[in-house]
Amino acid sequence: MDLAATVDSLMDRLTADLVKLAEIPSIAFPGYPEGEVHRAHDLLVELLRDAGVEHIERIDLPDTSPVIYAEIPPPTPDAPTVLLYGHYDVQPPGDESLWKSAPFEPTPIEGGLRARGIADDKSNVMAHIGMLRAYGGRPPTGIKIVLEGQEEYGSAFDDYPPTDAQRFACDAMVIADMGNLRPGTPTLTTGLRGVAEVVVEVRTLAEARHSGEFGGAAPDALLALIQALASLHDAAGDVTVEGLRREPWDGASYTEEEFRSLATVQDGMPLIGTGSLGERLWSGPAVTVIGMDTPTVDGAASAVVPYARAKLNLRVHPLQDPKEATDALVRHLREHKPFGIELTVTPSDAGPGFEPATGGPAYRAARTALREGWGEEAQFAASGGSIPLVNGLAKAVPQAEVLLFGAQDSMCNLHAPNERVLFSELRGAVIAEAAFLREYAADFRAAGGGGGAR
Repeated sequence: MDLAATVDSLMDRLTADLVKLAEIPSIAFPGYPEGEVHRAHDLLVELLRDAGVEHIERIDLPDTSPVIYAEIPPPTPDAPTVLLYGHYDVQPPGDESLWKSAPFEPTPIEGGLRARGIADDKSNVMAHIGMLRAYGGRPPTGIKIVLEGQEEYGSAFDDYPPTDAQRFACDAMVIADMGNLRPGTPTLTTGLRGVAEVVVEVRTLAEARHSGEFGGAAPDALLALIQALASLHDAAGDVTVEGLRREPWDGASYTEEEFRSLATVQDGMPLIGTGSLGERLWSGPAVTVIGMDTPTVDGAASAVVPYARAKLNLRVHPLQDPKEATDALVRHLREHKPFGIELTVTPSDAGPGFEPATGGPAYRAARTALREGWGEEAQFAASGGSIPLVNGLAKAVPQAEVLLFGAQDSMCNLHAPNERVLFSELRGAVIAEAAFLREYAADFRAAGGGGGAR
């Protein structure tokens, strides 16, 4: 089969169905209509059945949008089974005045479409549908499909797979909640940073006191907090917390020009930290102050501040234990004691990162497949974000190879206004996924079969 020609013949219909899916505001956050999430669920069930999938189930967990689970049995006893993942819920649109068109009215742009969730993650869900259509519902491997409806907000499904491990048994997984480093550069994501949050509080006075009469001796809570936060980085902007893992990054990365554009860095503004961008973004730690409670400038009184607090977001090396990393940050802050003032430091739950093994047959097949999809050699990159379910799936099926690739790209404005997907990326993802199944099945049979699905 000429995969490229087959996929090209499917693109018009695939794009039309992507538009239908993106028109549904399937936001699973509190306060949004649950019916829209269920409407997206029902449309995907219909599309899966139309693509030849006969076995489709619904997994319902407490306070969680329904999960679509579907299976296609292996075509032969010596064929592997591949699990395909995606999610059909989306982020809220945010400030709609910043959008160039209504967020749930898919709008043509040069080479693609603009809408909320059209890249993250509905394009990847449609890539799975496109692969099934390319094979007429009969791919060369067994298939398990997992499409969840509450990934963006988080749900009980993150921890569910290890409790029902046989359901998710497979030989390899394609986690389609990622994409290319840049359009046209086929990319396998081989690292996800871990994450935690910490709240730092300081109270020094029973109440505010006149800064002229008491300032200079009265312990200022805001000054103490600023001193503590300043201790987290050195003069170059590198994190100073002992015990946080940092290693050189030897994979692909952004150019500085690309990063400045993506991060909307103002002209003339320096980047912080030292080392390569990949090391600063992916294989090293980051501590970000994401919130602070202090008196506002407009309402400020001439008084010594009695109380202040800040919330910190910590990102850590994919292989570092996030609790270990959180403990290191908490220890640093508690030991700092600015002006001799003790801080109250409260950690939240921590989410682990993920770094898959990349030397197995699935990765060999994937590199060939991505080259077929995009016409270039695949690159290895990482992400500072996290996908909690990946760890649950990896615990459920520890021997399965885990691949992260898809139809998004780093410049698609996911979670931001004017999110878009390019037709070239969707086409490449469909070809690559179909080619991966072909290559992996052939390699698996040549090696004599065997694996996690049996």
